[in-house]
Amino acid sequence: MFYRLLLLCCFLSGPVLAKQGFFGTVTFVTDGDTLWVAPAQGGAVRKLRIDGLDAPEICQAGGETARAVLMDAALHKRVWVEVRRLDIYGRGLAKVWLDRNDLGAYLVSQGQAWSYRGRGSAGPYAAQEALARQARRGVFALSRPENPQKFRRRHGSCHVPSS
Repeated sequence: MFYRLLLLCCFLSGPVLAKQGFFGTVTFVTDGDTLWVAPAQGGAVRKLRIDGLDAPEICQAGGETARAVLMDAALHKRVWVEVRRLDIYGRGLAKVWLDRNDLGAYLVSQGQAWSYRGRGSAGPYAAQEALARQARRGVFALSRPENPQKFRRRHGSCHVPSS
């Protein structure tokens, strides 16, 4: 009986352990959805993409502003990071919290990014995007805002490779 209980505890703790994160300081912002975080416990600086949103490409209308808003909100500040998985470029896809506030929700609510759509879903920040559109904030103040996915299909990525 003891071993069954121990096995059950280990099984139930697995998902909890998978969601552990780390504190760190934002050291650099590449664009409106990519930042670099130095873990507080030491180790290499981590390049992260904020999960659940898609900001304009840096060369796209609104791209520079989205980067500036993310820099203003998070650069040199302490954040909590929960890496969920890696993207195809090896960046960690992460939920990022600043002062207990979801940084992704903030960016979308300010009109600096779209809620990431996929597989028939409006994405995790659909409500924030709808409010930003209604208030015509950020990119949604433009006459014809173009979703970054469509922009990349037409033009490709406009990033200068970063180290």
